[in-house]
Amino acid sequence: MSKAQIEIDHIGIAVESLDTSYPFWKAIGFNEDKNPEVVSDQKVKVGMLALANNANIELLEATQADSPIAKFISKRGPGIHHICLRVKDIHKILNQLKALGIKLINESPVKGAHNCLVAFIHPSSTGGVLVELSQKQNSKDVL
Repeated sequence: MSKAQIEIDHIGIAVESLDTSYPFWKAIGFNEDKNPEVVSDQKVKVGMLALANNANIELLEATQADSPIAKFISKRGPGIHHICLRVKDIHKILNQLKALGIKLINESPVKGAHNCLVAFIHPSSTGGVLVELSQKQNSKDVL
């Protein structure tokens, strides 16, 4: 069986507060993200914790009561929100998924944290898991 040319970028965890979440992660050896990023469009503050294999744990704190993360926590409580896959050609993959009738939350990529293009796939098409696709942008990537 051949390996897919896709990697885990991060696992997103919805938290009530980055500040109250960091002590656990620090206790097991992570360094606190001293420069969390606010992604205004997603109404979220993101703290990244780097793993040894170039993947990350992404802590997600809502910045507004109507944000997807606030709604998630209100409905389910804090916990794993999504898994993110790092891809090389997000446009191509989205087109393939659309052609197969896969339900997408984002039919076109949007700007995500760390200057990446991202798109979410609806859990109803993935066995119940919210999946994010992420592509690092370079000068030729345009939304």
